[in-house]
Amino acid sequence: MKHPKDDIETNAQNHQKAPLAQVGVRPFYLLSKLDDPELKGRLEQCTNKPFYRTEFALGHRGASMQFPEHSKESYQAAIDSGAGIVECDVTFTADKQLVCRHSQCDLASTTNILANPTLANKCTSPFTPADPASGTPASATCCTSDITLAEFKSLCAKMDGNNPDATTVEEFMAGTPDWRTDLYASCATVMTHKESIEMFKKAGVKMVPELKEPSVTMPFDGYTQTDYAQQMLDEYTEAGVKPSQVFAQSFNLNDIKYWIANYPKFAKQAVFLDDRYDTDNLDPNDPSTWTPSMAELKDSGVEIIAPPLWVLVTLDDNNKIIPSAYAKAAKEAGLDIIAWSLERSGPLTTDHGGWYYQSISKAINNDGDTLKLLDVLAKDVGVRGVFSDWPATVVYYANCIGYSSKMATKEPTKAENLLGKDKPSN
Repeated sequence: MKHPKDDIETNAQNHQKAPLAQVGVRPFYLLSKLDDPELKGRLEQCTNKPFYRTEFALGHRGASMQFPEHSKESYQAAIDSGAGIVECDVTFTADKQLVCRHSQCDLASTTNILANPTLANKCTSPFTPADPASGTPASATCCTSDITLAEFKSLCAKMDGNNPDATTVEEFMAGTPDWRTDLYASCATVMTHKESIEMFKKAGVKMVPELKEPSVTMPFDGYTQTDYAQQMLDEYTEAGVKPSQVFAQSFNLNDIKYWIANYPKFAKQAVFLDDRYDTDNLDPNDPSTWTPSMAELKDSGVEIIAPPLWVLVTLDDNNKIIPSAYAKAAKEAGLDIIAWSLERSGPLTTDHGGWYYQSISKAINNDGDTLKLLDVLAKDVGVRGVFSDWPATVVYYANCIGYSSKMATKEPTKAENLLGKDKPSN
């Protein structure tokens, strides 16, 4: 029987129409730590091969492991490293213009707004220093809805982080986690939603906008949730972007249902971001905790569901990573799956990967386990794509194992078929 490595050359040839990707050193570092000989052998076959853009890799906030999230520089890094789809989280300013931010009220942690006294004074909650005596941490809440679009555009993006022990603004802003880097963050370029559309369109990548939950009470100065959901998709239409190039997403199921009813072409690949684990105590291995059920979601018109990594996997009696009941039920209902977010956890030697790996923590002890999880998501769960803070890792894997330049489909590639035959039994 042919080994999947025999398809590596064919896979590269199939990518010839896709741009080359620069994956850098990160995938090779992870590969050096991988302690699964069989998977390591497969992936080592590709160390000297070219890599190409793939829609299996989604740039989470761009390439936010090394560049300030939702900045022009972060988006470009994601594009250069081979992400075929790049994310702009969408929120709005005081004058109801759409901009790319992960949260409406994260400006104190993701930009330099506090360094501008005029704008800092407009913040919902201005900077308050830490009080060691009472144990009260430093804080500040600055929202895009506190300022106009022009004022937003005057900001610099920085690495997400703050120092809770800070007694000054400067100390508060210097809170980047020690496993990220400020090397490229002196003054990164913030982006409007329209600017992200033009950038992605020019680069030839697809777009995954997320309609963020407003932090302000809606309607906001007469601006309703429906206005907001409509405006986001209208900006793609106005830019001449086909619905097939857009994966609109939201944690709010009502947003998805609004698009299904009013934007059916966009709704065909709208993504329901599932956070019921947080609000409804969803247990990935107990179907009775899933409301609505997978079948009900499918019947309502939902086509793609996107939970966090840990919801899709569990451990068997031998501590081997396997698909969760949630993952199996989603596939059985005919839902496609996108997983989030690889490489957001920091070193996996710390706390066994933390929140994103909580369902499989007993099996996580080194950075190479990133590739183990990715392999299970791809060939056992059968995800359609994977969000990553450093998409080059997913690009390397997708090119090497045999995923096409298109986002993975329900029809397996030749290499995937071989992987299915070659993988050891449970």
